[in-house]
Amino acid sequence: MSSGIGSGEGMAISGSGITADRLWMDVIASNLANMNTTRTPQGGPYRREEVILEPGAPAGGFAQALAGAMGAEPAGVQVAAVVQDPSPFPLVYDPSSPDANAQGYVRMPNVNEVTEMTDLVAASQNYDANATALGLEEQAAQKALAIGQGA
Repeated sequence: MSSGIGSGEGMAISGSGITADRLWMDVIASNLANMNTTRTPQGGPYRREEVILEPGAPAGGFAQALAGAMGAEPAGVQVAAVVQDPSPFPLVYDPSSPDANAQGYVRMPNVNEVTEMTDLVAASQNYDANATALGLEEQAAQKALAIGQGA
C-alpha cells in the first residue's frame, strides 16, 4: 500500500515543519528575552507572542490542490500568523520602579517562563523529528538513485 508521498513531497513536508518550528523557537526566544520588559516603544509592558500554524497548501496544479482539499494529499504546515497573547498583565508590587502606578504596582509582561520552556521543548522535539525525517528521505532518494545507476 502506497502512502501517496513521492517525488520530493516528503522533503517538502519535513522542510515546512522545520521552517515553522524555527520561527516558533525564535518567537519563544523573544518572549523569554522580554519577560521583564515593562516599557516598550508602543507603551506598556511587552505582550507575549504566539505562533499560529495551519496545514500547508499542496504544491502543484489544480488536481493536486483538489486532492488536498479532499484530504488525499499531505501538505505540510505553514505559519498562519504570529499573534499577541491577550491574557492580562500580572501586577507586581514594586513602588521603587519608575513604571509603578500610584499604589506601587507595576504591570509586568504576560510571559510565563514555565510555559515558554515547555513550548521550547515541544518546538525543539518537532524540529528534531522533522530533521530526522528529512535526512531519511534524502537517504532513500540517494539509494534509489544508486539502484537506478546499477551500483
